[in-house]
Amino acid sequence: MRYNPLGSSGLNVSRVCLGSMTWGAQNNQADADEQIAYALEHGVNFIDTAEMYAIPPTPNTYGKTEQIIGNWLSRNPSKRDEIVLATKIAGNGLNWIRNGGDITRQAVVTAVDESLKRLQTDVIDLYQLHWPNRQSPHFSKQWPGMLRFSDANTEQHTAGMLDILEGLNDCVKAGKIKHCGLSDDTPWGISQFLRLSEQHNLPRIVSIQNEFSLLHAKDWPYLIEQCIHEDIAYLPWSPLAGGMLSGKYLNGARPDGSRWTLVQRNGLFRDTAQSQQAISQYVEIAQQYQITPAQLALAWCDQVDGVTSSIIGATSLVQLKDDIAAFNIELSEQALTDIGNVFKQYPMPF
Repeated sequence: MRYNPLGSSGLNVSRVCLGSMTWGAQNNQADADEQIAYALEHGVNFIDTAEMYAIPPTPNTYGKTEQIIGNWLSRNPSKRDEIVLATKIAGNGLNWIRNGGDITRQAVVTAVDESLKRLQTDVIDLYQLHWPNRQSPHFSKQWPGMLRFSDANTEQHTAGMLDILEGLNDCVKAGKIKHCGLSDDTPWGISQFLRLSEQHNLPRIVSIQNEFSLLHAKDWPYLIEQCIHEDIAYLPWSPLAGGMLSGKYLNGARPDGSRWTLVQRNGLFRDTAQSQQAISQYVEIAQQYQITPAQLALAWCDQVDGVTSSIIGATSLVQLKDDIAAFNIELSEQALTDIGNVFKQYPMPF
C-alpha cells in the first residue's frame, strides 16, 4: 500500500480510503467487521463515514454506520491510533437531521458530540462538511442553467462559512476533532474557507471529497489544480460511479442486493444512454488487459495527478478484495491511451 499526505494536516493516509455508507443498510455489523479487518491487513489506514449514513438516507438508518464503526472500535481499542477516522456533518434539507437546517456553529458542536458518542471515540481525525449550505453543482447539477449562482447572497454565505469555522474551532480547541475538510464543494467554497481561516486564525481546510470517476471528472483540471497548489487533499468519492463502472448494471441488469435495487434519494441520474455506451467500451478495454472493469476504473482514478486517496465501498468481501487489488495495478501507456480515447467521446455522460 502507498500513502500520501492528507493535505497540510501532517497525517499520511493510504491511497485507498474505506468507505462505509452501506453499513447499516445493505451490510450488517459482521460484514463491516470483516471489511475493516481485511482493509487493515492490506495497509488501509483511512476510514470515511458520515452522520447521515447508512445510504439511502432515512430516519431509521441515520447514524447506523457510525454506530457500527463505534462497536468495532469498542472491541478493538488498540487499533484506534492506527486509523485516520473521518466523518461528516450533514448539510441542510433532511428534516430528520436538525429539522433540515443549515450547518451552523452550534450545529457543528452538537453534531460532533453526537458522532463521538456513536463512534465511541474521544476524537475525530477529519471532520467534514457533507455539502455546503448554498446550492452547489453536484449530483448532476453541473449543466448550465440548472443553478443561478447570481441569486445567491454572497455576504450571507460568507458569514455562514465564518460561523461554521468558529464551530470547528470550538471543537478543535476542545480536542474533539483534529482536522477539517469539505465535501461536495467548489473552488469558490475552498477559497472562501481558506481566506476566512487565515484572516481570523481559524482551522484550515485540509481536504475535499467530491464525486470523481471516468464518468464524472468535472473537477479536472480547475478544482484539482487548486488543491495541489493550496496543499489540500483531493479525495474522490464514487470512483466507480455508484457501481456502474463495474459493468454490473449494463443493459438494465439489477443484481439481487445491489444498490440500484433500492430506492435512490436522487434517482438513477447516472444511468443514461451515454453512460451505458461508455461503460461498454471500458469493459472491453478491461477484458483486453485482463483486469476487471472495476479495477480499470479504480486504477485510472488512482493515477490522476492530484488524487490523494480514493474512497471505495463494497457490499461484499469479494468486491472489496477486487477493489483493493486495483491499487497495485499500473496501467500501461497504451491502456491509458485506450481509456483516454473513450473518455474523450464521453467526457461527462450524466
